[in-house]
Amino acid sequence: MEAKKPRIFTMSFASVYPLYIKKVERKGRTKAEVDEVITWLTGYDETGLQKQIDKEVNFETFFAEAPELNPNVSLIKGMICGYRVEEIEDELMQKIRYMDKLVDELAKGKAMEKILRK
Repeated sequence: MEAKKPRIFTMSFASVYPLYIKKVERKGRTKAEVDEVITWLTGYDETGLQKQIDKEVNFETFFAEAPELNPNVSLIKGMICGYRVEEIEDELMQKIRYMDKLVDELAKGKAMEKILRK
């Protein structure tokens, strides 16, 4: 029997995206900054990102169709949801947690250059 996929894999990206925005806006950051960290991570441009939101794809499809994961993702380190992102073995879960981590750093007021590992 196939192992049950974590619920986040099948959740629509469009359902979580507004939560990312709400989280950062409460801390004085913007939707544009959320979009910037997501496009940096995934390689989507604004149009591609909006298409994925409009199609209500799940996280699995969102990352499967991502143009190109940023070559600097290995520089994303630290704790998110009780896990060290660099130690997460499931590739998809790791990508989702990378995104969570970037949004988290944004909400915590980190400088964009640091978030984007420049």
